[in-house]
Amino acid sequence: MRALRILLILVVILGGLFVIVDRVAVHFAEGEAADKLKSTQNLASTPDVSIEGFPFLTQLAGGSLDDVQVGIKNYQAATGTDGKTIRIDDLKADMKGVSFSGDYSSATADSATGTATVSYAELLKTAKSQPTEVVPGVQAQVVGLSDGGNGKIKVAIHITGSFLSIPVDQTTSVLSSVAVVNNKVEVHADSLPELAAISAADNRVRDVTDFNQAINQLPGGIKLDKVQAAPDGVQISVKGSDVRLAG
Repeated sequence: MRALRILLILVVILGGLFVIVDRVAVHFAEGEAADKLKSTQNLASTPDVSIEGFPFLTQLAGGSLDDVQVGIKNYQAATGTDGKTIRIDDLKADMKGVSFSGDYSSATADSATGTATVSYAELLKTAKSQPTEVVPGVQAQVVGLSDGGNGKIKVAIHITGSFLSIPVDQTTSVLSSVAVVNNKVEVHADSLPELAAISAADNRVRDVTDFNQAINQLPGGIKLDKVQAAPDGVQISVKGSDVRLAG
C-alpha cells in the first residue's frame, strides 16, 4: 500500500509538471505565432493568437494543431483601388487543422471560418457621398448609414437644389438589403425614395442609393462569404481553405 501511495503521488506530481510545461510551451508558441503572423501579413499591431486543445506538446510532435484562433484589430484591407483601404475593426478567424513545416517557417490551415466587422462610418466612405444630380437642378447624396433592423441598412439621403423654381432641401431615407457578390459588399435599396415629389429616373437615383465595396487581400487568402447589418456596422462572415498563415 505504501509503495502504491508513493506511486500515485509521483503520478500526480509528474502529471502536474506536464500540465505546467505544456501550458508554458503553448504560451510561448502563441507569442511566436503572433509575431510571425504580424510580419508575414504586414500587420500594424500584433494579433491575438490562441492555440486550443490539450495537450499542446503532443499536437506539436505530430506536426499539426487542431484549432488555432486569431484576432486582428483595425486591419486595413485592400479595396481594389490603388492607395485606398477599408478598415476592419475586428477580424476573427478560427483555423482548423493547422500543419507546419519542420522548421516552423510556414503554416497552413485546412479550413478557416470567421467574422469581420466594418463600421457604418467606414462603409459610408465608399457610398456616393458627393452630391449627384438626379434631375436638372436637384442633387442627392448619401449622408449616413445605420442599422435599419431586420438585417437591413438604413441609408440617409440629403436632397438639395431647385425644381421648377421651388427650393428643395430635405433628408429622406431608404431601407437597403446587403449581400456579398463576387467578394464585394453590395448595398441595394429595397425601394427608391420620394424625392420631394420630384419624378426622377430610377437609374439616376440608384446611382446614389446603391453602392458596393470590394474587400480584398484578407489574411491567408480568406474570402467574404455572407454579410448582415448589425447595430454598429456590417458583420461579414469569411471562410477559406488551404489558408496560408506564414511562409
